[in-house]
Amino acid sequence: MKSAFSRKFIEYLYSNFTGNFLGFVIGMASTRLVSHFFTTRSIKNLWGLTARKTVVDRQTFNALEWMISIVIGFIVFEIISKWVKKKVDEMLPKYKLTQWMAEPVEKETEK
Repeated sequence: MKSAFSRKFIEYLYSNFTGNFLGFVIGMASTRLVSHFFTTRSIKNLWGLTARKTVVDRQTFNALEWMISIVIGFIVFEIISKWVKKKVDEMLPKYKLTQWMAEPVEKETEK
C-alpha cells in the first residue's frame, strides 16, 4: 500500500516537474525573441534614430517579454505534460524514471 502511494506520488512529481521546468526554461529563453524584433530608445542607437528594429518604450518592451514568455512557456508545458509524456510511456514502458525508485520497496514486501 505504501509503495503504491509512493510510486504514484513520485510519478506525479516527475511529470509535473518535467513539464513545469521545461516550460519555464523555454519561456524565459523566448524573451530573446522580443529583442530580435523590437528595441528601446537608448544611447547605443541614438535614442531610436539609427535603429533598424521597431522602437518601443521600455514599458511596452517589458510587457511584450512577459507575454511571450508566458504564452510560449505554457504551450511547451502542455506539450511536454500531455503529448510527449504519453508517447514516451507508450514507446518505453519498462524504462520509466519512477520504476527504479518504487521497485526496491515492492521487492522487500514480497519476502
